[in-house]
Amino acid sequence: MKPIRLMSGFLTVGFWTLASRILGFVRDAMILGWLGTGPAYEAFVVAFRLPNMFRRFFAEGAFNTSFVPIFAKKLQGGQDAQGFASEAFSGLVAVLIALTLLAQAAMPWLIWGLASGFAGQEKFDLSVEFGRIAFPYILFISLAALLSGVLNALGHFAAAAAAPILLNVVLVGSMGVVAWLGGDVARALVWGIPVAGVAQMALVWVAAQRAGFRLIPGRPRWTPEMRHLVSVAVPAALAGGVVQVNLLVGQQVASYFDRAVGWLYAADRLYQLPLGVVAIAVGVVLLPELARRLQANDPAGARDALSRGTEVSLALTIPAAVALVVIPLPLVSVMFERGATTATDSAAIAMAVLVYGLGLPAFVLQKLYQPLFYAREDTRAPFRYAVAAMVVNAVLAIGLAPVIGWIACAIATTVAAWGMVGLLYVGSRKMGDAVRLDARCTYRLPRIVLASALMGAVLAAVNLGLGDWLYTGGVRYIALTVLVAAGMVAYGLIGQAIGAFRLSEFRAVLRRR
Repeated sequence: MKPIRLMSGFLTVGFWTLASRILGFVRDAMILGWLGTGPAYEAFVVAFRLPNMFRRFFAEGAFNTSFVPIFAKKLQGGQDAQGFASEAFSGLVAVLIALTLLAQAAMPWLIWGLASGFAGQEKFDLSVEFGRIAFPYILFISLAALLSGVLNALGHFAAAAAAPILLNVVLVGSMGVVAWLGGDVARALVWGIPVAGVAQMALVWVAAQRAGFRLIPGRPRWTPEMRHLVSVAVPAALAGGVVQVNLLVGQQVASYFDRAVGWLYAADRLYQLPLGVVAIAVGVVLLPELARRLQANDPAGARDALSRGTEVSLALTIPAAVALVVIPLPLVSVMFERGATTATDSAAIAMAVLVYGLGLPAFVLQKLYQPLFYAREDTRAPFRYAVAAMVVNAVLAIGLAPVIGWIACAIATTVAAWGMVGLLYVGSRKMGDAVRLDARCTYRLPRIVLASALMGAVLAAVNLGLGDWLYTGGVRYIALTVLVAAGMVAYGLIGQAIGAFRLSEFRAVLRRR
């Protein structure tokens, strides 16, 4: 994959992810407007996080990080990639059906494990009910993740990147219709989750079929290839499990503070916008590309792919992180404060956004450096690093909560993320020149940091100048647009002037698209 094609893949995934995240903001604003941050909202957060947690553990975390490199190498080597994908698909179906049935029976214990602070309250029973409705989502979205892995390895990124939009379309539509009819918005929201999973799976299944890979579940078979896949996937599953334990620890601690689960979730939705658009886009494209380069014994190509991915991701992420740190309250207030969501909620969410903003570059760098290990089918080293990060997260969250309250959860997540990046970087140094950033990248990175810092100063000045306009009725939308536009223009002009990036490179990719 040539650099311009690699950039094109980043932009394709990034565009659809951005569209999904924007629609996700509409969804989250509607949810907070109708439900506020009370019991129904917190029950939804816990119930929705449950299948998502298992999805990242089984599908995106363990299965895809092991499946995609092996599948990509089979494609590169002219082997039976179709048969391998079919066997993996059948095995995953069997595991997910068994898991779904087990979870339905054990749901009260699962909810207690996720948020024991809810016990004895209305929101515990509500979480159990919502969890049983939402959990089958894991079956459909995990199969969609495998099919997306097939498409990404084939270089077909659009359908897989567009699939998440369907989740937001279904949830927004179901809430809007039921609210208009005067029904129960919370239950309509939860029932929309498995429906959206079916729609997402159908989209990527049709796209894979059109790409020549028609996967239909059959009887699972324990072949040598499946044994190899599982042997690679188990350490990745454990690593994914450690990441989910971090989330679990934070949610458990937060569940003992009123509304804190909802505040942290809303803050998570805000910082996930740049994380999803940049890191996920780069990671999705980078993993199969690195696997192909290694299969072709092309370390120079692997180094170029990593350098370009690092350049693009940090050029977009660092200014976003600065914005989250400098202007969190205007962002939160304009996006979420309406209906049942109050100024008190906005202030709490903004505090968490600031802390998460400090960790945003670390979350992105993890997505860049983990593929270096997974492309080599090394899932054990990331597992060891994840365990160390988990210990840091747990010690800080549990130890600081009695002293500083629920915000300890966000601080622990950010510190653990930077610790994980440090371990990944040190571990990657023994891989040779293929993982060393090239001269162009090392020249541009400090200039990206400088341009972002200067942009932050512009944001702070404009924020001060706008004053109360950012919190006044309908005017606040215009004021926030002016504030964000000022930051974007400042960053673009400064970055171009000092050599942090070249806007002509992005224009060239867009013309190619």
